[in-house]
Parts: sequence; C-alpha cells; structure tokens
Amino acid sequence: MASRAQARYKARVVPRGRSGSRASRVRWDRLGRVILVLVLFAVVASYVGPSLKVFDTWRESKAADIELAALKAENEQLQRQANELEKPAAAIAEARKLGLVASGEQAYVIDGLP
Repeated sequence: MASRAQARYKARVVPRGRSGSRASRVRWDRLGRVILVLVLFAVVASYVGPSLKVFDTWRESKAADIELAALKAENEQLQRQANELEKPAAAIAEARKLGLVASGEQAYVIDGLP
C-alpha cells in the first residue's frame, strides 16, 4: 500500500521551454506588478489637474491682492478729494474754472491773448 501511495503522489517533471505547456501560461506576479504600476500612475495622474488648479488659484489671489491694494490707494485719494470739495473755497475755485463770477463782481472778456 505504501508503494501505491508513493506512485500516486509522485511529482511530475514538466519541461519549461518555448514548446512546453508551462511557457504559455500567464505569469501572474509580473502581470500584478504591471497592473499595480498602471494603477499607481493613474492615481498620480489624477492629482495633476487639481494641483495645477491650486497653483492657478494661488497666482490669481496674488493678482487680486495687488489689485486690491491699488483700489485702496485710489479710494483714499478720492476720499481726500471729496473732503476737499466739501469746503466752500473748493466750490468757489471750481466755479471760477467754469467762468462763473460771484454776485457783485464784474465779468470781463479779453480777446487777443496768446
């Protein structure tokens, strides 16, 4: 009985070559590594787009900060100008630029000046 058991479980030797049946089988370990590399590449590629958007947003925020500083400076200048125009002397000066005269004044027009 022992000799029958040994004969039944005897290992077969399968040649490994181009013409052998083992050579045409899939090497799952190599295929698994290739698939793993492809999945890793896909994951890295999926992060490229959002990373570029973050960089663009950062660059736009810097441009917006510069524009905000310019607008604040312009606002301060306009506020000073508005405060100056609220004074009575500013109103008189603007009226004189338009050619208006105050009541009781005589208006003259001089022709022939260079």
